Amino acid sequence: MLIRRTIESDWTALKELRLAALLDAPTAFGVTHASAAANPDDQWRDRAAARGPATYLLAFCSEGAPIGMVGGVFSAAQEYNLIAMWVKPGQRGSGAAAALVEAMLAHAVEQGHQRVVLDVSPDNERAAAFYLKRGFRFLPHWEALESHPHIKLQKMEWRA
Repeated sequence: MLIRRTIESDWTALKELRLAALLDAPTAFGVTHASAAANPDDQWRDRAAARGPATYLLAFCSEGAPIGMVGGVFSAAQEYNLIAMWVKPGQRGSGAAAALVEAMLAHAVEQGHQRVVLDVSPDNERAAAFYLKRGFRFLPHWEALESHPHIKLQKMEWRA
């Protein structure tokens, strides 16, 4: 398995994974499939090339096919946020998710961030347990999921 930062030519893989994630888990992300699918190809190219606020990492299987993704972005609240974490269903349990998160945490620390946050629904028990195993802890901070306001997310943090 290979984990690496995206480059502009990865835009189709990034788009494919992101749209698949939004179909697979529509209530786990802050955007809808319809809104992401409407993004022009130039916007996907810019994301892959890190010409925006976020950095993306992709996981590739040994045959070279993209199998997962994670993003990181410095927010307006001056926090480094882990975003867009997703692995193809057939690759879950393969270590790809853990490798992606570990690589993004390492990237955050390299960029000078000693604290990384994310938002997750505690009802998403698999995701919450996964992040707890990676050293994240729940904080007493809640907010509504932008794409599905009836879902409440709880903030988690990781510290180097």
